[in-house]
Order: sequence, then C-alpha cells, then structure tokens
Amino acid sequence: MLGGGITGFIGGYALQYWVSAIAYPLNIGGRPFNSWVSFIPITFETTVLLSAFAAVFGMLMMNGLPRPHHPVMNAPNFEAASRDRYFLCIQARDRRFDRQATADFLRTLNATEVSEVEG
Repeated sequence: MLGGGITGFIGGYALQYWVSAIAYPLNIGGRPFNSWVSFIPITFETTVLLSAFAAVFGMLMMNGLPRPHHPVMNAPNFEAASRDRYFLCIQARDRRFDRQATADFLRTLNATEVSEVEG
C-alpha cells in the first residue's frame, strides 16, 4: 500500500505539473505555472486511489486468488457435491496431521466416502 500511495502521489503531482507547466501552460490570475497548492486535492485522490488498488490486488495475491481450480475437484463423485451431498476438505498442512487417524475419525462419523486428493 505504501508503494501504491507513493506512486499515486508522485504520479498525480507529476501529471499536473507536466500539464500546467510544460505541455499547456496558462497564466490564470498571475499564478505561477507550478501552483502546488492547487495540486493538493488531485494528488491526494490519486494517492488514495493507487493505495486502494495496491491493497486489493495485494490481498488477492496473498490469498492466492483467483484460483480457478482447486485440487478437491479431482475427488471421485465430486459432481454430486452441489446436488445432494456436501464435501469436507481437510488439508494436511499441519505438522501434527495424521492421515490415517483423520480418515478413521471421519469413518466413525458415518462418512459416505473418504478419499485422498493430491494437489
């Protein structure tokens, strides 16, 4: 977000400076071409805009989104998940995870099917 904010600040100010002082200079009321006081609102808005974009895209990237395909979709009979059943996906990322104990526990709960999916 900080990088997006700094980029928005510099980009917004540079764009206004370039337009007002270099590309299309107009003498309005005797003001100098580089009238930084009048550049503050747009500079603030571009700072907020690019910070928000950086926050949203950073959040999506950190969450691993969008993920168009999840490995659990390779499970047998997955197509019935939205019709008459539901799936419980237990990920094995924890170092204390025991594959056999978890499968046995799910079978004691009268699970219809317990399958392992690699992904």
